[in-house]
Amino acid sequence: MAARGSERIADILEELFVELPGRLRGSRTRLSEQALGALRALASELDLVTRDEFDELELRVAQLEHSLRLVEDAPAALPPAP
Repeated sequence: MAARGSERIADILEELFVELPGRLRGSRTRLSEQALGALRALASELDLVTRDEFDELELRVAQLEHSLRLVEDAPAALPPAP
């Protein structure tokens, strides 16, 4: 009968070892999400801009610079004839 109990313990341990990698991955994912959330909250509290906000602003500045060059390079409008 002791052998039967040993088999059952071995089966349970085997199941745990099979499930362990998946459980660890899930824990790691949750930990990463929590750490990322904490960093975002800290950045917001410190009024730091995100990479996306910076990239968006950089694009907008480039668009404005391009528009300004077009206006500066356009020939001056002729005054109306008297």
